[in-house]
Amino acid sequence: MYIWHVFVRQQFEALCTDSRKGWAVLIDPDHLKSDDVERFMGRIALLDPNFIFIGGSLITSAGFEETAAAVKRHCSCPLVLFPGSPTQLTPHVDALLLLSLLSGRNPELLIGHHVVAAPRIRELGLEPIATGYLLIDGGKPTTASYISGTSPIPRDKPEIAAATAMAAEQLGFHCIYLDSGSGADLPVPSATIEAVRSAVQLPLIVGGGIRTLEQREAAHTAGADLVVMGTVFEKP
Repeated sequence: MYIWHVFVRQQFEALCTDSRKGWAVLIDPDHLKSDDVERFMGRIALLDPNFIFIGGSLITSAGFEETAAAVKRHCSCPLVLFPGSPTQLTPHVDALLLLSLLSGRNPELLIGHHVVAAPRIRELGLEPIATGYLLIDGGKPTTASYISGTSPIPRDKPEIAAATAMAAEQLGFHCIYLDSGSGADLPVPSATIEAVRSAVQLPLIVGGGIRTLEQREAAHTAGADLVVMGTVFEKP
């Protein structure tokens, strides 16, 4: 019988159940080449993140595997894959966010890609963390909304996000990820985070458009268990 590992998922759940607050750095492999990984990871280590996420909605670089392997060699915390497609699977991670884009109605991103990826995920022995992924309007179109062919949830409709997250919890998802998209002008509104936090007991991840410690703290205060920051660290 095949037995899944649940190491990273348990760490997510600990942040939620113990009322601790964590944060993660999101690495876009297109913006970090393997030759730069050691210097980048040395700088990130000083900031003491709980997790490193790697991946994105669209990866054009041919060096994804090489970069992921280099990041893993220099990673002092769990490395979690944030895949945009079934082609972005690699053994050089500790777990992957198995994303279902619940804010949209694209069947490929609800279940289609998962069927294609399932045998490979098992073959690689990766820990899948079933993640209800909700795109929230971040003030401008993002790569995530364009590639997915879906519209984000409006910023002034927190009740839609809350009801969607509630459905995800009832369906058995392991966590919720609210994302306004990489490079978004605006982070997820506090009202949306608060509404989702009140609706579910699952670990709540929030990312997109978060560039300052004040914005990170605001997301934590609103109810995020894990805050993801990425674009701000791509600058030298």
